[in-house]
Amino acid sequence: MTQVWARARTFEPAVQLLFVNQFSINLGFYMLMPYLAAHLSGQLGLAAWAVGLVLGVRNLSQQGMFLVGGALADRLGYKPMIVAGCALRTGGFAALAFAQTLPVLIAASAATGLAGALFNPAVRAYVAAEAGTPERRVEAFALFNVFYQTGILLGPLVGLTLTGVDFKLTCAVAAVLFALLSVVQVLRLPVRKGDAAGDGSAGPARGQWRAVFGNRPFWLFSLAMTGSYVLSFQVYLALPLEVERLLGGGTATTVATSALFVVSGLVALVGQLRITDWCRRTWTRERCLAAGLALMGAAFLPPALGGPGYAGVTALLLCAAALAAANAVLYPFEMDTVVSLAGERWVATHYGLYNTVCGVGITAGNLAMGALLDVADDRGLPAVPWLALAALGGGCALALRSLGRSGRLAAPVPVLGGDAA
Repeated sequence: MTQVWARARTFEPAVQLLFVNQFSINLGFYMLMPYLAAHLSGQLGLAAWAVGLVLGVRNLSQQGMFLVGGALADRLGYKPMIVAGCALRTGGFAALAFAQTLPVLIAASAATGLAGALFNPAVRAYVAAEAGTPERRVEAFALFNVFYQTGILLGPLVGLTLTGVDFKLTCAVAAVLFALLSVVQVLRLPVRKGDAAGDGSAGPARGQWRAVFGNRPFWLFSLAMTGSYVLSFQVYLALPLEVERLLGGGTATTVATSALFVVSGLVALVGQLRITDWCRRTWTRERCLAAGLALMGAAFLPPALGGPGYAGVTALLLCAAALAAANAVLYPFEMDTVVSLAGERWVATHYGLYNTVCGVGITAGNLAMGALLDVADDRGLPAVPWLALAALGGGCALALRSLGRSGRLAAPVPVLGGDAA
């Protein structure tokens, strides 16, 4: 961690603050979210499809509204969106403490998702703008992922203790943490606007939308990367549900679910910078993206070959570790590719649309995965859902490889007249 902080200090103070903020955001988020699926299916008795719907709505409201959040960040500046998102998530987590029925759960889940739609594109665009060169962007996003994953590592441990008392207490503590983050960012985060943000030179909104929606290489990349988000999200859906199926609920299930996120965080904390440095020396950006997706697909083979009880849980832990390693390969180059394909203009809007596309894919993937888990359980075919996920990863890896070989991932955005400028 000393090396991580030493490298983080080579960036501007605003970026350092965003690193720490992201750690705190994930600490609050992951002390609650790992246990939400078990809470919904266990204490509230929802079916797997309903659990998938609640979790999917959160992602649809977050990633589906990313475009709005990103566009507002480019127009109004990054700081207001970051602060507003943290404040809204405070309310969403507080509401989850008291939600009992499916409609109320959906509303509370949607609020927490919308909060992420406001602050996530702004944070990433802020980091990209402050980092400067592509090489520094890759390094900044590698460090960003370390802080991100450290929150994943510690959040479930805190949540385990709190959920052992009462799930409502977990929700309350998470809400308080986000309230504090809102105050800190109001007081300490400098104002930052992107190159095309509202300074009088941004031009009419139609130029913003033309530049983003007319960017064909960016669209192809977004569609190809959707599978990685569907696969990553199974840490919240398929893996916790499988833990509960194998162990039958209780303390053992809670501990095993926490272990999934602890493993993910440790892999990122220990390996992210080493993995990124090795990938930069060894492979092109395009090959890193394809390799990361292939590894994501392969991560689901151990659960397909797993067994009953703790043997199956071990396979799930291997899956979580492999997903974290794959994400360490993907994430810095993925974030840099978005900036590159955006031509470094309207970056937050591009991040917003990127996550909107992926968010729609996550929602569809969650519904399909929830239904597939139910069918596989009824028919005694437990390996089928995992094999389907492995095939999805392999297919998306081939798509990324094809885009890289065709040169489409390196294509800049054309300047569309004065409006785009």
